[in-house]
Amino acid sequence: MLSEVLLVSAPGKVILHGEHAVVHGKVALAVALNLRTFLRLQPHSNGKVGLNLPNIGIKRAWVVAKLQMLDTSFLKQGDVTALTPEQVEKLKEVAGFPEDCADHEHLAVLSFLYLYLSICQSQRALPSLDVTVWSELPTGAGLGSSAAYSVCLAAALLTACEEIPNPLKDGEAASRWTEESLELINKWAFQGERVIHGNPSGVDNAVSTWGGGLRYQKGKISSLKSVETSAAGVKPVAGRSRPPALKILLINTKVPRSTKALVAGVRSRLLKFPEIVAPLLTSIDAISLECERVLGEMAAAPAPEHYLVLEELIDMNQHHLNALGVGHASLDRLCQVTMAYGLHSKLTGAGGGGCGITLLRPDLEQPEVEAMKQALTSCGFDCWETSIGAPGVSIHTAASLDAPVRQALDGL
Repeated sequence: MLSEVLLVSAPGKVILHGEHAVVHGKVALAVALNLRTFLRLQPHSNGKVGLNLPNIGIKRAWVVAKLQMLDTSFLKQGDVTALTPEQVEKLKEVAGFPEDCADHEHLAVLSFLYLYLSICQSQRALPSLDVTVWSELPTGAGLGSSAAYSVCLAAALLTACEEIPNPLKDGEAASRWTEESLELINKWAFQGERVIHGNPSGVDNAVSTWGGGLRYQKGKISSLKSVETSAAGVKPVAGRSRPPALKILLINTKVPRSTKALVAGVRSRLLKFPEIVAPLLTSIDAISLECERVLGEMAAAPAPEHYLVLEELIDMNQHHLNALGVGHASLDRLCQVTMAYGLHSKLTGAGGGGCGITLLRPDLEQPEVEAMKQALTSCGFDCWETSIGAPGVSIHTAASLDAPVRQALDGL
């Protein structure tokens, strides 16, 4: 067991193109969002394991000796397999939860316990440690916050238990794990996600692990070689091209929606108007493929005209999504406000409210961006100026983290 403090971060995700069409076998492009989740793992010798999630006001601790006495043989050592519903109930007993709890706060704690007990089984005795996780990502907004959480937990616990080597060398501000270690992190993170979501696609945790961009179709996930960037001090994975990250404005309309209901709505529209809706889905597929091609060109030699094409694709996709019935008045308002500044936006994720993204061209003056953010905020929306194509899960020195992040992790 390593004795030093570990500081880990992982990105959220947005769908660039292909939402809803992906349900019907078309291509979706998912990219890492440079709003990150940060984790601090502190080993100690007080005989307790603690979890602190300041974003959702959760603080829990368990006596290691008591956990050690429980029958956790249902968590096979080193076995990355899905939990059965019976095993989830057993885990709830371990956590001291009532049987019928299914809210995300409880599931986040359950996911932590599952990963801690499973990964740390390799140690002679379960280790005493404190884990604090703080995120820049809003929860429940379709931005992959639970996947970033699971990825951070898996990476930190595997490294602390020396299942994978700590890649941070002296003098480095930040570093990334080898491809082999990332594979293992991703496998465990996917199981952590399953505790929270039941049956996730695996896209969110893959984007959070590897960063950059991924293409997803019919359950197959492959890397978008063209959308991966290297943060200062983060070593790019050999053989992958890394152009500059695309700058975006991420806007949360804060209008709640049900993904399930929206997906069902598109399905019933497809059944009712097959001749109209099927071509829309095919067209969205073509938009994803064209976007992938343009991003590939930008990796080699970015030019201003590439941004014009990306903007046209954004507009066309937003119109298609409206035609599928997943738009919302709040999203129309968002598009109107950004269009007044000559900028192009679309919903990202399920629609019906939720979040939208606006592409920020490199030639934009900062005062313009500020004025637009002001206009969006006065509509009651939350805005973040960030980038996509961010690096995946990374390990940091304390000095390399911004002061607000350090303070949040130190519980100040």
